[in-house]
Amino acid sequence: MDQKELVDRITKEVMQRLDQKSGLHGNKIQDEVPSTNAGQRMSAAELAAFIDHTLLKPEAVVQQFEQLCNEAVRYKFKSVCVNSSWIPFVAKKLRGTSVKICSVIGFPLGEMDTRSKAFEARNAIGNGADELDMVINVGALKSGNLKLVEEDIRAIKRACRSTTILKVILETGLLTDEEKIIACEISRKVGADFVKTSTGFSGSGATIHDVALMRRIVGPRMGVKASGGIRNFNQAVALIHAGASRLGCGSSVDVITGAESSGKY
Repeated sequence: MDQKELVDRITKEVMQRLDQKSGLHGNKIQDEVPSTNAGQRMSAAELAAFIDHTLLKPEAVVQQFEQLCNEAVRYKFKSVCVNSSWIPFVAKKLRGTSVKICSVIGFPLGEMDTRSKAFEARNAIGNGADELDMVINVGALKSGNLKLVEEDIRAIKRACRSTTILKVILETGLLTDEEKIIACEISRKVGADFVKTSTGFSGSGATIHDVALMRRIVGPRMGVKASGGIRNFNQAVALIHAGASRLGCGSSVDVITGAESSGKY
């Protein structure tokens, strides 16, 4: 059995299991947001504990990062997530708090040399990052160069400390289900802690379909982070119900307070 046949078989089995679990028919899992009452089964404080409060806009200025940190402390978000150049600033602002520091790596394209990603990872950790969200080499995955994809993730894993949380961004909006499955399997093999849907900068963001598929592939021991386009409380809860154990939100305060937002970083 060649690689394509194997992936086709795994994909078919996974989709059948998902259909059976969800009670839906056909091969597409619908992205349904629960009713307000369903969303209210989770409190705002409970939801906040799932959220990486995110600011990745290239035009963001220091006052916005100060606000980001203040909001993270006030609402008790899980972490703040920023580009690596801002890690020293947010680490200083959040020293002595329970908020984790998360840095993106190879963001947002993931196409730079692996050694550059590994250097950025080590530098971010040295400056105070507790968690890393790295972008895979999407082009290598789509080209079938799975060795490069694996070596790329493994290099970042080697750069991590024993306490560092590594999340692997798949950029699901650019991938087929088969490619998502392969990327999840490689991430699990390498020992990543999470797989993550999206950067929020390319293709579609988080969907129920992708989160449920990723959760099926990685099982209960790995994390699944949903990110990109999370606009409101009920959508956030729906993604958690689908299997997300972390959410990346640029409008986190709006999400937990019930306001509608753009959902963009």
